[in-house]
Amino acid sequence: RERRDGRATDDARRATRGDAMTRASRTTMTRGARERDARARAGARDETSVSRDAGDVDDRGRETTRGGPREDLEGLFGADYSGDGLSTQGEAVVKGVAAVEDKPSGMTLDVDYLQELIAIQEDCPKEIGFFGTRNMGFMHQQLIEILAYALCLTGNHIYTSGATGTNAAVIRGALRAEQPELLTVVLPQSLAKQPRESRELLEGVAQIVEAPENDGMPLVEASRICNDTIVSKVKQIIVFAFHDSRLLLETCRNAKTMRKLVTLFYLD
Repeated sequence: RERRDGRATDDARRATRGDAMTRASRTTMTRGARERDARARAGARDETSVSRDAGDVDDRGRETTRGGPREDLEGLFGADYSGDGLSTQGEAVVKGVAAVEDKPSGMTLDVDYLQELIAIQEDCPKEIGFFGTRNMGFMHQQLIEILAYALCLTGNHIYTSGATGTNAAVIRGALRAEQPELLTVVLPQSLAKQPRESRELLEGVAQIVEAPENDGMPLVEASRICNDTIVSKVKQIIVFAFHDSRLLLETCRNAKTMRKLVTLFYLD
């Protein structure tokens, strides 16, 4: 028994010494890994500081920076760009589109967007021209009639022509508002040259502009002159057209050239 007890005691001592050695080895390995990580981090900091001190040099020997908005602006406008030449949307609202268009900035100015922004900021009645195709369904005419009615009720002055379809719907809507001073109909030719249906509708219009000097012209040419006249009198035009409505699309292009606000609806 004494021998067995002695051997058991020796085995327990050896196991205890083995566990202690294992723990010490693990501790040593952990310390080594920590030291290696610390050295790696210190080396990375040293490389970063050296890179910051030295900087990046381009082919002209100038120091540059990377990864920021400054680099993007220099790439667009050159390394000497100061940022002072950029026009803002706020300047366009306060000073007008024409004031900021001539300001050299190196950037393409979205004039259409700025015009819409200014129109929203003004928030006051204005002159609006309506153009559209004669070939229009009943539901579309109802929608246009409601739109013209609402615009007249809010004090906008409506300009349109005397043809059937879109123009007739606009006239009916404006007449419903019972504000005859806010509706002006510009005819491509004299009143006598208009269809009977149009003449009957125009009997309730107080302000009609005729063009008897165009009676000898083809209707297409007279209509082109009529559209240009309306565009010259308004700030915004609303157009209802098909993709093959050549005259109406030409009117839209001319209106944009004249810096008018254009709202174009395609029916197809």
